[in-house]
Amino acid sequence: MSRLKNILLAKLITRFPKLLDRFVEKTPPVRVEGIPWTPVKKPVNDCSVALVTTAGVHLKTQKPFDMTDPLGDPSYRELPADTPEELYTITHDYYDHTDADRDLNIVFPIDRLKEMAEEGLIGSLAKTNYGFMGHIDGRHIETLVQKTAPEVAGKLKAQSIDAVLLTPG
Repeated sequence: MSRLKNILLAKLITRFPKLLDRFVEKTPPVRVEGIPWTPVKKPVNDCSVALVTTAGVHLKTQKPFDMTDPLGDPSYRELPADTPEELYTITHDYYDHTDADRDLNIVFPIDRLKEMAEEGLIGSLAKTNYGFMGHIDGRHIETLVQKTAPEVAGKLKAQSIDAVLLTPG
């Protein structure tokens, strides 16, 4: 029942965005110490770029994100850049991804980044990119901040990634 409720809420919020505004106004912000920012130190056309999405994108062969937990799912999925588009799917009930189901590049612009690399606009695209589910709340925020996000940051660093494009759902 909870999943059906979430799907209906996503459709309502899509049609009536003021409802989301009211919800956001009442939600306390998460406080972060310092600024998680590193300046780009070389031209973008020399940078290795990774794609990270919070749109619930994963491979059809991977475990779907947990939509039964009302606090979300703080885990991530590794998304190889050479994966054909038809092998991706989206598991996320907190937004209407009807259009993204037709064109994944709306929330995970992997094809556009491949084109940019081919044209020399970016140095290269990461071999492995990452998918998260964007709805994270309660105790899962700490898991995301203390465990899964640092794991992904370490994996990006191991790939010598210079810049990350973060896309929401």
